[in-house]
Amino acid sequence: MPQNPLDGYATVTPYLLYHDTDAAVEFLTRAFGFSERFRMAGANGKTSHAEVELAGGLIMLGTPTGEYRSPAELGGRTQVTFVYVADVDQHFQRANAAGAHIARELADQFYGDRSYTAYDPEGHAWSFATRTRDLSDAEIEAAMAAGATD
Repeated sequence: MPQNPLDGYATVTPYLLYHDTDAAVEFLTRAFGFSERFRMAGANGKTSHAEVELAGGLIMLGTPTGEYRSPAELGGRTQVTFVYVADVDQHFQRANAAGAHIARELADQFYGDRSYTAYDPEGHAWSFATRTRDLSDAEIEAAMAAGATD
């Protein structure tokens, strides 16, 4: 029986759509620190599928076709890919220097993370965080009840 999923793949893997998959791979590696894992050319010679990884997490990239659209085509975002990194301050500086559109500035969050949100050139939303303190569910609920939202 075939192995499901294959070694090195998670049961759940985000698959993001880009019109220029090659440019997406270049941006994600330069700005967000991903490593390229795999590229596959389509019939037109351009990359139709790619895979990038960061600290064991895998993201698949493909080209929108048929009924599928990218965020830029939709005029908004339908998802945020959330990624924990070892040093979010350093990560923020790298992304900012590489030209990522910073949608939400780097800040401490009431639930114990320090995080920021950025958009890539085709409009996908990415949030990066580092856990700064552990809180109980009760502490988080109390902070929410007191009006904390970010």
